[in-house]
Order: sequence, then C-alpha cells, then structure tokens
Amino acid sequence: MSHQNETYLGNPNVKRDGVQQAWTPQLLKEYKRCMDNPIYFAEKYVKVIALDKGLVSFDLYPYQKEMFNHFNDNRFSIVLACRQSGKSISACAYLLWYALFHSEKTIAILANKGATAREMLSRITLMLENIPFFLQPGSKAVNKGSLEFSNNSRIIAAATSGSSIRGMSVNLLYLDEFAFVERASEFYTSTYPVVSAGKDTKVIITSTANGIGNQFHKIWEGAVQRINQFKSFRVDWWDVPGRDQQWMQETIANTSKLQFDQEFGNTFFGTGDTLINAECLMGLRAKDPIRTLEGGCLKIYQETEKKHSYIMTVDVSKGRGQDFSTFTVIDISVSPFAQVAVYRNNTISPLLFPNIIYKYAKVYNDAYVVVESNDQGTVVCNGLWHDLEYENVHVESAIKANALGIEITRKTKRLGCSAIKDILETHKLDIVDDQTIIEISTFEAKGQSYEASDGNHDDLMMNLVMFGYFTTGGYFTDMTDINMKEMMFAQRMREIDEDVVPFGFVDDGSDYINEIETNERGTEWAIEYDPNL
Repeated sequence: MSHQNETYLGNPNVKRDGVQQAWTPQLLKEYKRCMDNPIYFAEKYVKVIALDKGLVSFDLYPYQKEMFNHFNDNRFSIVLACRQSGKSISACAYLLWYALFHSEKTIAILANKGATAREMLSRITLMLENIPFFLQPGSKAVNKGSLEFSNNSRIIAAATSGSSIRGMSVNLLYLDEFAFVERASEFYTSTYPVVSAGKDTKVIITSTANGIGNQFHKIWEGAVQRINQFKSFRVDWWDVPGRDQQWMQETIANTSKLQFDQEFGNTFFGTGDTLINAECLMGLRAKDPIRTLEGGCLKIYQETEKKHSYIMTVDVSKGRGQDFSTFTVIDISVSPFAQVAVYRNNTISPLLFPNIIYKYAKVYNDAYVVVESNDQGTVVCNGLWHDLEYENVHVESAIKANALGIEITRKTKRLGCSAIKDILETHKLDIVDDQTIIEISTFEAKGQSYEASDGNHDDLMMNLVMFGYFTTGGYFTDMTDINMKEMMFAQRMREIDEDVVPFGFVDDGSDYINEIETNERGTEWAIEYDPNL
C-alpha cells in the first residue's frame, strides 16, 4: 500500500504527524506485543548497519537481551561494557522503543561531544525509517538534534554541559561513554536534580572503563557496593560471540596487555602514564575505617600500638576550598609498613592546622612529623615547632636556617617519586584508604614530573612522595634499622639477575644516570634515576 500522502517532508520511510492508522485485529495484536516486549520489537523490526553486511536485522546477543531487561526493570542503570560490545546500539534501540510506546516523554542523549550524541540520534533515526508505519506514532520533527513524535514524546541530543538540559523535564537520561566525559562530576551534580525529581524518571549510563576516580567509576563502585540507587550490569569480552582465548592473545599481541585490560578487560586502573605500574594498582584494596573524627575529615584505620613508631607526613593548602590540607600516619614498626590514619580537609586554615597535627601526632606515640615546607607549609612548621613546642618535627638540615620540614623541589620530588614507586611496587607499604588509592591511580606523568590527572587531586599522594623521600635519608635508617637505598638496590640487582641472559647483558641505551649522593652521616650512595622524572 502506498504511503505517499502519509510521509514526513517527502521521506517515504517516516510517517508524518496527524495520519490516522487503520487497525486490524492482527495489527493491534502485533502492536501490543511490541509495546509489551522491547526485545521482540528490536529483533523483529529494528535494522542496524553491520560493518560487513550493511543494513541487517538487529539479532541481539544473549547479553544484549539481558541488558534490555536491565534497562526496563530498573530506574537507574549503569553498564560497564568492554569495547565493541554493542552497548551503544542496544541503548539506541531501547530509547526508540521507549519513545514510540510511551506518551509525553522527553529522552535526552548526552555524550562528551555534541557530535557524538547527534551520531547516536542518527542511528535512532535510521531505525525509525525501517520500521512499519503502524508502529510509528507520526513525526512532528526529524532533524539532527531531535526527534519529536505525535504522542508528544521526543528524543534530543546534546553535549554534556551543566546547561544542556537545565530547565527541562527529562523522563529518561542516557549518558554514553560517561567515563570519558570531561568535568563529569560538575555535570552530574547540576544534572541529577533534573532527573531525580520525578518518581518514574530513568537514568541509563554506559561506558568502558577509563581509570579510577572519575564520576563513572564512583557511580559504578557505589552500585556494586549497593550504596546508591544504581543497578550495575557488566559485559565482559568473553560474553561477545567469537571472542575466545585465541582472540585475546592476538589482540594483546597487536596492542598491549595494558591496553587490552583497559579497553576489553573492564579493568579500572590509573589514567594515562601513571607513576605506579598497573599490576600494583590493580592489587590495591581499600578498607573501611574503624572510625572517623574531626567532622569526617580524619579516618582511623588502626589504633595506636604501644612501643610502635609512627611517621606523619603533611601537605598544606591555603584552606580556600580547592586543594586539601592532608596528613598520613604510617606505622613503621611493622612489615609491610601500614597506613593507619588519614586526614583530608580543604577548608582548614594553615593557622589552625598545626593544632590538628599536634593532637594526633601525640596520639600516635609522638609521631615523627615531616611537613612539606613550601609556601603555607612554613606557617605549619613554625606553628608546630615554635608555638606548640612540638620537638619531633623533621629538620632537613642542621646548618641551613629555617630548615624545618622538607622543601619540595624538582630534585626532592624526583627522589621521592622514585622511592615511593619502589616501596609500593615491592609491597613494602600497605595502603588501605580509598581516597589515597584514587590519588595513587591518577598520579600520572606530565612533562618532566608527575601530577594528578585532570579533575583529580594529589595531596595525599604527596604525603606518600614525602614519605618516600624521607626513607632515603639516614634518620629513617636510624629509626627503623632499615636502609631503604640498599634494599632498593638489592631488589634491582635481583631483577637484573632474573632477566639477564646466561652470557651477560648488553647496554640498552637508556637514559638512566648514576648520581653520587652523600647523606648526613657521610655515607655515599649511587642512585640510579631517570632524569625525565
């Protein structure tokens, strides 16, 4: 039957607004079946573009059928799926079904870039153009930015920004590849009230993994731990037909194990070129604190043990709501060393911070306090030493005036980074704080140094960098009877012995440099380091 007078703006495959549908019992039965069962609708009527075959029927894999049910059964859905698993096309088919068979609904597709969101809308438009007219409610508008139907439902596409859907009444929000959205936390904070106001509004989030600490990772972990409203759904590489061990080995051979784990293994580890290797990052496990103090800013993981020695490393901010003033307490009387307490506050004044440090340094057996003395750190050092008369404060030099604490220079940071890398990767320090783990996992190479990745912080990580630097000095050796430089040298020699060929080894031409340094006791150490750190 010809639909010439029923089409939208000359598009023969789209029904225009206002067309009256002639119903037969068979059509009514089929319509109801599609309305009640999105899986049936997708498999029988939805067309998709296959890479090798062109336009084909949407033959859902078993996990895609489960995903449809997950979307339909839950108000808040989050999907962690490996690369090229069809998560986005599945979401497109579901969104079309939702719009066709639900009246007066606004569905928003938001992606990192507006072009990406519009590309998804074009996929939905292609699906619309290939379903029969009796399933189409009629179209009021079909363009690159939106689809509007006669049932007063619509699908819009936009980039993720704080103003993208502000002021709208959104019934279903779809966030595609949310782990890759810049400033996702700010966006989500501004957007969530829009979709949480109604009782029946839905949120669907899909993405591959992209590091620890971003908003997608936080929501996913909350869903897994059942501490938020989201329900988790996971698609692993072996769920996809045709992917077996041989496929995995070939993919790793053509890329790398690290890249495979990130894109296909659903593995959350640090973004970019992190200081700490992926194997170590994947082994870090957070624990719940045994109690919290100071308005939640202080987390206690272990109580003070008699006769144990503790080191407290301190990083100081201006207390203006941006960077955090932090300290980390480490028990150095156990093996491995243990993180026992963490303080983190971005509003405390440098003038008041010494009182908090003093209080808990005393609790932990007069802990040896190592303060970063740059900028506001001098205020804290002086407050501890002069005002509170706390004598167990690290003095970097007995000769240099005003040498309280450690001044973080390019050299001290490089040595601290090198030391803490060895300490963590050889499992000599047990990290249990969740925020510290996030910062370790997002501490990446930037230029000639390491810093927090965009959108993250490194204040607690700098606590660890200072601890690493402190362990290379003679005072730490006196405190623990452990010579970290000798230990790290011995470890590297063992690694060389394990890797070297039987007849010797060949210089690989790397840029590592041996530098002779002398500690405060006059002992000389040959330190191997990468000048690019």
